[in-house]
Amino acid sequence: MGEQDSSKACVLRGVSQGDGQRVSAARTRADSDPGKYMPRKSFALVVAAIIALLPAIASAHEVYVLDPATIMRDIMNPSPNPLVMIVQQPDQFLLWAIIGVIVVSTVFAMSITHIAETIFDPLLARLKPLAAPIARLTLGACLIASAYHHALFGPELPLSQFGALGPLLQIGLYLSGTFILVGLWTRAAGLIALCIFLAGVASYNVYMLTYANYLGEICFVLVLGSGRFSIERTLGIHSRRFQALRRRFEPYAFPALRILFGISIAFASYFAKFLHSQLALDVVTRYHLTNFFHFEPLFIVLGAFCVELLIGLFFMFGIEIRHTVLFFLFWLFLSLLYFGEAVWPHLVLLGVLTALFCHGYDRYSIEGRFFKKKHLEPVL
Repeated sequence: MGEQDSSKACVLRGVSQGDGQRVSAARTRADSDPGKYMPRKSFALVVAAIIALLPAIASAHEVYVLDPATIMRDIMNPSPNPLVMIVQQPDQFLLWAIIGVIVVSTVFAMSITHIAETIFDPLLARLKPLAAPIARLTLGACLIASAYHHALFGPELPLSQFGALGPLLQIGLYLSGTFILVGLWTRAAGLIALCIFLAGVASYNVYMLTYANYLGEICFVLVLGSGRFSIERTLGIHSRRFQALRRRFEPYAFPALRILFGISIAFASYFAKFLHSQLALDVVTRYHLTNFFHFEPLFIVLGAFCVELLIGLFFMFGIEIRHTVLFFLFWLFLSLLYFGEAVWPHLVLLGVLTALFCHGYDRYSIEGRFFKKKHLEPVL
């Protein structure tokens, strides 16, 4: 943390506040039902895995990998438009676009076959009860990690930037994270977390879309409360006043989590690979990614932008959710191994991805609405 994180926060604060009109102009130019039983032993293994991953998450997020001086220079100066590579290398772009369409359509065709659904759906149905507890545990662990690292969801947003409010935010993160993690007074803790998120919006405005996944998690616990494997469930604590709230909004809990998670992925890609594409270009050149992907650096940035944008859209619309989760996790773990920088905020990615894989399709997803056959849903 320290001066480097404070410098990054100042830069991002300047972008979100001073450059708000420039961001809008650039955008214009660019124009559940859980199961009823799950062994506690399996759940304990999931909890242990989440806790074990807490201190050792790494990522290739440009704001985390690059030094503050480079970030300031790249954000304040004009960046090249990666879309020009479509005009300069149309054959290359068309080839990979066709390959992408073939892969996506093949996976889709395989996952909706009756044989695949009959074989795998009974196995996947056993994972559904784990989805909600994993989402809740993920949020609790991430809030505690934020407080421990004196930052708001990410190291580029240090609590020191909030002045006298910083210590109060840290206490709020600790309290809300702890109560959400153990499943006690979860909705009250969720309200505290929501206020903290809104404090971030007041300071960083549009940049907080990068952490819309936290907002999705917060909305999730506000609707569903503690749920399974919580102190409230163990002690038999039930609040009748929230039962009507839960019955009314429960169908929207997973869709909200899925959509806001997709928004966070799409906006992060837009911010670092399109609006400020020089950030991604510097990562490509400094880490010699052209040794692995034999294309021009800007073409690699274009490819990463398109892929991450599609990942976000697939989550938002509910297309090939499980396949997208596995694809995302593959590249995420590769980045962890290659860049080797401990970046704790990406625990939220692993947790939400795991929850979405376990839950599968909701009624408001495209595949869940149009391709679900009675009790059988698309596999991937």
